[in-house]
Amino acid sequence: MYTILLCIFISCLLPFVAKAPLAYAMAKSGGYNNRLPREQQRSLTGFGARAKAAHENAFEALIVFAPCALAVVAVDAVSGYTETLAMVFVVARILYNLMYLLDWDKLRSSVWMVGIVCSMLMLWEAMAKVAA
Repeated sequence: MYTILLCIFISCLLPFVAKAPLAYAMAKSGGYNNRLPREQQRSLTGFGARAKAAHENAFEALIVFAPCALAVVAVDAVSGYTETLAMVFVVARILYNLMYLLDWDKLRSSVWMVGIVCSMLMLWEAMAKVAA
């Protein structure tokens, strides 16, 4: 169970880690505008726009992963398999962010799919435990 909870914790941190490249891009585009940061972010292009998208997608992925992982914990469906799925999700999300920043779009989409599939398989395991 510790592994899954640790993966949830790391996943909760990833959107904030993904903010660093975005903040860097904002600073490079005339200084970080703390009064109207979202307006400044909308004007970013290239690396900055990708950093913004990666930051937002980290929150979106968390919204899917966290309930799936918590379902596994809640119904006591924790196993080596579900722990592996959680770890693969975290690795996929880290790679996803890097690939977004590097503009590796096709590989990035493949890694995104790995993360989503891991989340759905975790939820499937939780549902299977309840149905048994």
